[in-house]
Amino acid sequence: MVLSVSNIGKSYSEKVILDQISFHLEDDDKAALIGINGVGKTTLLRIIVGQLAPDEGLVTFAKGKSFGYLAQNTEVSGEVSIYDSLLKVKEPLVLLEKKLREMEEAMKDREGAELEELMKQYTDANHRFEADGGYLYRSEIVGILKGLGFSEDEFSRSLNTLSGGQKTRVALGSLLLTRPDLIILDEPTNHLDMSSISWLETYLLTYKGAVLLVSHDRYFLDRIAGKVIELDQGRATVFQGNYSAYSKKKEILRTAQWNAYMKQQQEIRHQEEVIDKLKSFNREKSVKRAESREKALSKMELLDRPEDNQARMKLNLTPYLTSGKDVLEVKGLSKAYPSQILFSHLDFSIKRGEHIAIIGDNGTGKTTLLKIINGLIPADEGTVTLGTNVEIGYYDQEHQVLHREKTLMEEISDDYPYLTNTQIRNTLAAFLFTGEDVFKQVGALSGGERGRVSLAKLMLSESNFLILDEPTNHLDILSREILETAINHYEGTLLYVSHDRYFINKTAHRILDLSGCRLIGYLGNYDYYLEKRPETPVSSDLRVFSSASSKSDSPSTQKEEYKLRKEEQAARRKKENAIKKTEEEISQIENQLSILEEEMLKPENCRNSCKLGELHAKKEELDDKLLSLMEKWEELST
Repeated sequence: MVLSVSNIGKSYSEKVILDQISFHLEDDDKAALIGINGVGKTTLLRIIVGQLAPDEGLVTFAKGKSFGYLAQNTEVSGEVSIYDSLLKVKEPLVLLEKKLREMEEAMKDREGAELEELMKQYTDANHRFEADGGYLYRSEIVGILKGLGFSEDEFSRSLNTLSGGQKTRVALGSLLLTRPDLIILDEPTNHLDMSSISWLETYLLTYKGAVLLVSHDRYFLDRIAGKVIELDQGRATVFQGNYSAYSKKKEILRTAQWNAYMKQQQEIRHQEEVIDKLKSFNREKSVKRAESREKALSKMELLDRPEDNQARMKLNLTPYLTSGKDVLEVKGLSKAYPSQILFSHLDFSIKRGEHIAIIGDNGTGKTTLLKIINGLIPADEGTVTLGTNVEIGYYDQEHQVLHREKTLMEEISDDYPYLTNTQIRNTLAAFLFTGEDVFKQVGALSGGERGRVSLAKLMLSESNFLILDEPTNHLDILSREILETAINHYEGTLLYVSHDRYFINKTAHRILDLSGCRLIGYLGNYDYYLEKRPETPVSSDLRVFSSASSKSDSPSTQKEEYKLRKEEQAARRKKENAIKKTEEEISQIENQLSILEEEMLKPENCRNSCKLGELHAKKEELDDKLLSLMEKWEELST
């Protein structure tokens, strides 16, 4: 075992974030920590690495085990170059290599015993150098930098000239070079393109150590994770298997929890009806039975209603106007900057109803292409022609269509002035903004929250041609699944850029690969693209999302199910008739008892002991019958 997390608890302002969190990692575990945004994943990682103290509980690393941690948006700085920054990690080997060179020089001037002693020291140092990877560390640095998307021309760039995403990649490279017993990564794929993510997947899969990672990239999780730790409402649940296995098990659990809750609610309603009925009999024994049931009901341990954010957050993309069959035609499109040609002479067209994903490495011009189509920047040459009745709805990854100074209410009402406050609140509530949230300024929101506001505006736009730039950025897994469902039901046309391979696999009908300044089309989803792209063999473990066609049930199975349903319906009708008959019999006995009690109260019967004895005997007989019928009614009702 490399790590033990035991009963960790953490609260902020009386709000419980983590509650009795426990799990452990073995030496070679590859584990994913998942949960919706704000559930406490990063908080837990910071507690594990010692950056934050828990309110209770214990984090224990096995003796002699090391860990490396990459936080979100970790940046490095300094005038040192990218290559030298990673070389610093290997400083002990650099110094040992220097010492070996010095010893080699010194041997030229030594003789006899002195030379023999120096050669012995040299042999020991050389063995240590070789054992620690001394002959491989420079090629290892080059391999990691290239894997993370840096070209050799960039190795000499100063850290201070890099973007935030590039600095995070350098920090990741430095961490991988340290080769700790446990690698802890918080959203490592955020600043990587598809090629780099694929390289990192392979690196972590073959890593001789444990890995704990937070990621919303489900394709990434499917390839790497053998264990999923889910944080939900402050609690942790451990699932064996990758993300797809977790997703299936979670759905079974969610269904079971919901069924158990609904069954208990049904039982509570039923018991309340039985109690009311017993009280209505207005007999001492029936009232006592009602009180006994009330007492049992008050002691029942109530199940909490299962949270269902997917039901709360609803995204319904509906075009109000149908476009013509030809939605977009691009001819001879080119764009270049002084330092780089992005693309030249691109030709493609889009028909109504198509869902098309544009993929490619960072810097190939994907976002630029979307902006040209959307009329935000000009092309150097070529034409972009929209079809008849085409209305564009645009979602950009930086959410520049939002106004940072406005509140959420103002953001919606200014663009859609015909909406009432109630309609705006209902729209925002569908995207999990409720109460005072609607008066927050856009600039104060997280990236994921701004993404949800942009999606809300997109939903209201009723456009028939959606252009989306990295729509899943900053969205948690639940929000991505909701967006996928909405897009798959969208009857309009869709063109988007994304590096979320799972999302592409679920939503794309066609893929355009932008690389080498040109577009190559693939008629299918991401799995199809992997199979068909040139000179890239695809291992079976990559194709984990191919949907198999479901076979309809055989006629014999359908016949059995029909027979079973008819038997269940007959049994239910029989029971309902028995209850009705018992209630009628109870009513008859109660009427007889009422008449009998009136007879017993008549003066002539009160003075006649013989007659009174007969009436008492009849009453006892009827009371026994009534009690038996009540017990029968209770049994049938239960």
